[in-house]
Formats: sequence, structure tokens, C-alpha cells
Amino acid sequence: MTVSWLRRTAVLTIACASAALLTACGSGTVDSAIRPSRFVVFGDGLSDVGQTGTRYTVNDGSVNIWAQQLASRYGVGLTAVSAGGSGYAVGNARVTLHPDAAGVASTPTVTEQIDTFLASDSPKSSDLILVGGGISDVLANFAAYRAGTMTSDQAVAASRTAGTELGAQVRRMVNAGARYVMSTGVYDIGRSPFGTASGQASVLTSQVTAFNTALELAIANLGDNVLFVDAQYYYNLQIGVPGSYNFDDGTTVVCTSVDAGNGIGTGTGQLNSALCNTGTIKSGVDYSKFEFADNVYFTPVANRQFGNYAYDRLRLRF
Repeated sequence: MTVSWLRRTAVLTIACASAALLTACGSGTVDSAIRPSRFVVFGDGLSDVGQTGTRYTVNDGSVNIWAQQLASRYGVGLTAVSAGGSGYAVGNARVTLHPDAAGVASTPTVTEQIDTFLASDSPKSSDLILVGGGISDVLANFAAYRAGTMTSDQAVAASRTAGTELGAQVRRMVNAGARYVMSTGVYDIGRSPFGTASGQASVLTSQVTAFNTALELAIANLGDNVLFVDAQYYYNLQIGVPGSYNFDDGTTVVCTSVDAGNGIGTGTGQLNSALCNTGTIKSGVDYSKFEFADNVYFTPVANRQFGNYAYDRLRLRF
């Protein structure tokens, strides 16, 4: 269901203040039946663990993508398929459509990533399957809106359709035998540095809410096998009250790595964290104290915090 930022913020703030619910906020322990031995990950840049050699964060050699952090909490490694692993997610991938957010036609969609997996493998009872996506669809639809080829209502409708389509891919994995599936929605890109600088953040937020609501509706009856982890909910808090997460603010972008092309789907000549490393950080900036690597994607610390949140949610659910 659609939930305002204030309601989302209040709910988790109250929960984190309650000693009885500390496990949901990163503290305490809880018995859990799930013991994943393999993570299989489908998605876009938020979950890409280096499909083309770099990641959409500060490439500092650390555990710096949330899905990798989640796997590490179970002592399980996670590497990209291109390096022989089971991480299929790739930056800029859309759910079903081509081209990708940057205009590249060859990037495999989330649907095609799952096609590739199921063509030679199948879910095992001890697998945890992560199915994410939507950032690139929202960015592509927003670009079409700004170019005048979509109205704001059409951009929202297109993002809603993408959310429904991602839900169909979650269902597809359950039908293929997946016992444990985690699906994440899109965080509120309207509150990202890109969104706030665009002057049209409300259009992005409306798209994100439409995507997430459609995704949740599409998987609503899969509760025996599927956990929805609300990225919009979590990152609204992280961005809105950064001090509670040991960040200085929720607006500073730490990387200086400009991409001459349309690297992450926000336009040419913009920052692209896939090109960012410890040598391309703003002078004098401690990037562990900030949330955003580029105008859309997160720093390693912000990624690890979301991975820990997902871990706690998973342990409470299964």
C-alpha cells in the first residue's frame, strides 16, 4: 500500500526505540530456520556485484554492495556470473524492456537474467534468491518524461507496469521451486541528489511509489516463500535522519568520477560510481560518513547498512 514518508519514518523510528523490536533495527538475535548455502541475485545496479568489473559504489575492495553484505552475514560468498559466481544483476538493467537506462540495447533485463539462470540451473532448497530491479525503469521513464515523449502520468503508469512485471518474475522463481525469495523495491529516487537537483522530484517519487505498490500487490499471496524488503522505507530514514546512521548528511555526493556518456541513465557528463574508486573521492572527504557515491547509488557503508537491515528482516521472517 502507498505510505507517506512521514508514516514510514515514524513507524521505524518507534520500532527502533522499542527494546522488544531491537532485532529489526540491527541488534539482538533471533532463532531462524534459514541457512542459505548459495545466493542467486537478479537485478540492476543496486545489486550488481561487478558484472563488468566494477560496482555502482566506491570501488574500494570492501564488501560494498548490500546483497554481498547480506550473503556475508551467512558466511557465503557472492560474485558476479561473469567471474564464475551466481550474481546475475547488472547495472542499468530494466525489468523487461530494452534499451537499458543508459540507452544500451545489449544489457540483459532482469527477465533475461532469470532466463539464463533457469536454462542451466534451478533453485535449490538451501538457496536464497534475490530479485530486485526498478531503478533503471524509473530513470528511463523519467528521462522520457523530461524529453517530452511521456507525460508524467504515462511515466508513472510505465513504472507501475514494471513493478507488476518484476512481481511476475518473483512468482516465476517460486513456480520454479524457490523456497526462499527476497524481493526489494525501489528506494525513493526523488529524494536522491539526482532527484532533488532535477526540480521534479515529485514525479520520481510518484513513479517509485507506483512501482513498489504494484510489486507488492503482484506478490501479495506468496508469503510462504517471499519476503518483501522495503527499500523505500529504509532509505527514506537513512536519507531523512542521517545522524541516526552515523552519517553527516544525506545530500553530499563523494565521487568525482564523471562519465562522458550516459553512464547511469541520468544524462551525459554526469557522475558514475561504476568509475569511482578511492582515488576519485572529493578532496578531504571521508566517504564513510556519507550515503551517496554518485547522484543515485550508495556508498559502501550505506550499502552494508541496508544489507544488515535485510538480514534482520530475513531472520525475523523465515
